[in-house]
Amino acid sequence: MPVIELEDVREAAQRIAGVAHRTPLLTSRTLGERVFLKGECFQRGGAFKFRGAYNKLSTLPDGQDVIAFSSGNHAQAVALAARLRGIRATIVMPEDAPTAKLEATRGYGAEVITYDRWTENREEIGARLAEERGLALVKPYDDPLVMAGQGTVALEVLEDLPELDTLVVPVSGGGLIAGCATVLKALRPGARVIGVEPTAGDDHARSKAAGERVRVDIPRTIADGLGAPEPGELTWQVNRELVDEFVTVDDAEMVEAMAFLFDRLKIVVEPSGAVGVAALLHRRVPPDGTVAIVLSGGNVGAQRFAELVRPSG
Repeated sequence: MPVIELEDVREAAQRIAGVAHRTPLLTSRTLGERVFLKGECFQRGGAFKFRGAYNKLSTLPDGQDVIAFSSGNHAQAVALAARLRGIRATIVMPEDAPTAKLEATRGYGAEVITYDRWTENREEIGARLAEERGLALVKPYDDPLVMAGQGTVALEVLEDLPELDTLVVPVSGGGLIAGCATVLKALRPGARVIGVEPTAGDDHARSKAAGERVRVDIPRTIADGLGAPEPGELTWQVNRELVDEFVTVDDAEMVEAMAFLFDRLKIVVEPSGAVGVAALLHRRVPPDGTVAIVLSGGNVGAQRFAELVRPSG
């Protein structure tokens, strides 16, 4: 039986309707007449993660408090979803997570517990605290309900672009692309799904080449939201079959894409959210037919954004 199916995503769409934003499709003539950008940077919590988090939490028993581990976007999503559901959230975050993401997570009312991402294991910390405190663990991607929630991005894209030929999706643990690929291959099987990773964290590309999950070192990249060192166990079961290709971009190319999006579209996108545009600008993704690129998030503070896009020299 498949990990998730189209009907799971449609049910998720019903659960999040009226709560999650239906985000816009943006265009830039410079990118191409048939290139569209799905603005998940305008989603509640600043990233697509709210879709999956709310879908998951809406299926839990009333009053069930939760715990999650995340570098930032899933943290904010779970914290906000918990507040909306009237429950408490505990979030395990790396101590070097962006300040803006730490502050936003606390601002939504969550308790934040920090750890050292280089020496400690967030999965072990989360599992231990969940058992000790009687909390429901909300995984960032390796959960069918989370994947289904993220797949609502593709449902919306296809409703607006039924002629879609290629969907380009940022990849970390693989939950967003698993949900999106499930939708696309069911409703438009001839369309291509392309995942984009940081060059320093190309675990999906390596896994695709090897035919099995491959673990890499924790990526040292400005794309803090794309830091998973290996594909998720469940997400990989979907992505190995449904994703056509994984490509990579480096940090400099992400910054170039961030600056482009700011200059041409007047929007702020974090490095993780800009990888799809970076791949298009550098011809890792062919601009053939109708292309949609997911701008997965915009959670970058003003100071950090200025530091990244400031010209050197």
